[in-house]
Amino acid sequence: MSTSTRTRSSEVEKQNPGQLNSVQLNVVTLVNMGRAAATGSLKDSMYMMDNSVGGTGQGTHRLETVCKQGQVLNWIIRPIDMEKRPDGTWPPMPKISSLVFLDTERGDEEDVIERKICTELKIYGMPDRMRDPFTPVYYYWAGTILSTTRPGVYRYRLVVELEQDGKKEKLYLNTVEHPSIRVLAV
Repeated sequence: MSTSTRTRSSEVEKQNPGQLNSVQLNVVTLVNMGRAAATGSLKDSMYMMDNSVGGTGQGTHRLETVCKQGQVLNWIIRPIDMEKRPDGTWPPMPKISSLVFLDTERGDEEDVIERKICTELKIYGMPDRMRDPFTPVYYYWAGTILSTTRPGVYRYRLVVELEQDGKKEKLYLNTVEHPSIRVLAV
């Protein structure tokens, strides 16, 4: 092996291996806004699916998304009822206020994990103040799984903000049964 080949090879080894994961995964959550608002819960009101290979729980609230260290995940949320109203406006939209990874190693799924699992990617695109009631908008939360995240299963809690028809105050709900990601080594 020549010196230049060894140098290039060691340069590749020094790079963050997670940066080589360019395929983004989408986790789509559908919310039955009427049921969630009426019950004050996301239980039986939330359905998730993704485009990962090998994940389980498609169409349920217990989705397990298979991803790799360094991979970008986009959590997209929208209401089940997406029909335009007769006046041309769209129904209230759900929004992911926060995504919190849970410490399942200690046995209590409600404790927040102390180490960082992913970095949040800030929202890009049109700012909220420019939104128009005649243009549908889907909210999302995006993050990159850290390349240092140990392989394993990580449960998370979504904190969902629901707009309510005719009300100024918003309803904030947490997932009751938690979805998860299964992180694979690169």
